[in-house]
Amino acid sequence: MSAPRFLDRKLFDGLAETARTVPRRRYHHGFHALSEPCHRMVVGLQPDSYIAPHCHLDPDKSENLIVLRGQLGLLLFTEGGAVSDTRVMAAGGDCLGVDLPPGTFHALVVLAPDTMMFECKAGPYLPLREDERAAWAPGEGGAGVAEYLAWMRGHFS
Repeated sequence: MSAPRFLDRKLFDGLAETARTVPRRRYHHGFHALSEPCHRMVVGLQPDSYIAPHCHLDPDKSENLIVLRGQLGLLLFTEGGAVSDTRVMAAGGDCLGVDLPPGTFHALVVLAPDTMMFECKAGPYLPLREDERAAWAPGEGGAGVAEYLAWMRGHFS
């Protein structure tokens, strides 16, 4: 049995600092072992992080996202890539988060520096399969990412 672990300013500040220095511009702190059935983590995110549209097709992979600090823009997509809904999720705001059912194409836009998000979903960790990646959007590190991220951000200006 492990000791209690806290979601506090020290953790958040460390994640924000690391997220500023890594290429993906986001960094997570897991509270779970990879083999555990429930994965729980805090993710520090910076505004230039690109979280490509994707879904989780496994029927056990609902995804729960809660903003603890800062602000995120959530985009929901049809299977063909049209935006079906958007929502601003903000710590202390009208909407704090979302529970996404399996098969829901979604992406996030970081709207404030040093944003912190709590994420919970079923384990074990499995990399996204090709059919869980949005064929109509650039993949992380691919050509056109800056333009696509700007287009996604435009839904929240």
